[in-house]
Amino acid sequence: MSDTKVHEKSPFAGCAIFITALLVMVFLIGFSVFVLFRQANEISKFTSAKPAKIETDSLENKEPELNQLAEKIEAFRLGVESEQSATLDLSVAEINLAIAAFEPLKDFRGMLRVASISPEVMALDISFELNGKPRLAKEGEVGWITSDSSYLNGTILAGLGLQDGELVLRLKDIQVPGKKVVPEFISQMSPYRIAERYIAKPGIGAVMAKLTAAKLQDGSIRFEKIIGQAPKDTVTNQQVDEGRKKLFTFLAIAVCVFLIFVAGVLCLAFYLKKRKGTEP
Repeated sequence: MSDTKVHEKSPFAGCAIFITALLVMVFLIGFSVFVLFRQANEISKFTSAKPAKIETDSLENKEPELNQLAEKIEAFRLGVESEQSATLDLSVAEINLAIAAFEPLKDFRGMLRVASISPEVMALDISFELNGKPRLAKEGEVGWITSDSSYLNGTILAGLGLQDGELVLRLKDIQVPGKKVVPEFISQMSPYRIAERYIAKPGIGAVMAKLTAAKLQDGSIRFEKIIGQAPKDTVTNQQVDEGRKKLFTFLAIAVCVFLIFVAGVLCLAFYLKKRKGTEP
């Protein structure tokens, strides 16, 4: 049998493809784990192990204010659902009172409180629960990988917008006393979907879907439903995907560099094999 036929039946090329695919898979898994832990380490620098105490308004002796607020919101709801133009202005005090009193907003109690509102930005005191660094589960915990909760305690500075019939916060800054929140985390969190839980629910969800505008004013938020005016999303899909695109771009560059390295190793291996085959 000639040397040519031996080379034609050589399994080296098939093995090389298999090894390359295996290396790429191992690299992607390793890189994903690296990014996850690196991200967790960065987040841990400005988060805390315990939640901050966010004040909730007392309802004692607030019956007149509550009745007035309920009537105000109900009038707006009826106007929206009857396909009439309607506006609703809610002050800082009214929003905080609504969080303390109304059952659909109970999830926000102890999690956020409106500190101030200006035409440019609203400030929210927050204590958001986040997933901490992944770790092996202890006895009695579900699964084999879990994490301890961490808390983002500080103040959010944000604008308000609409996105596909949903109220969202456009984060401009996150301030944590004595710590610096990296811009990448802020861009990844924005827009923050504060009202996502209400989309499919009657009441708040139905009204929110028909809004044509949500605006910040001096000391209040204005919600509008204007007949003949189509809802205009103030947060675009491009803004939503911006942080995600940065991550995928970084990942794509890393994969390309790794593939170039693997290709170089394979070319060198083919060259050495060919050279060895031509030696007397």
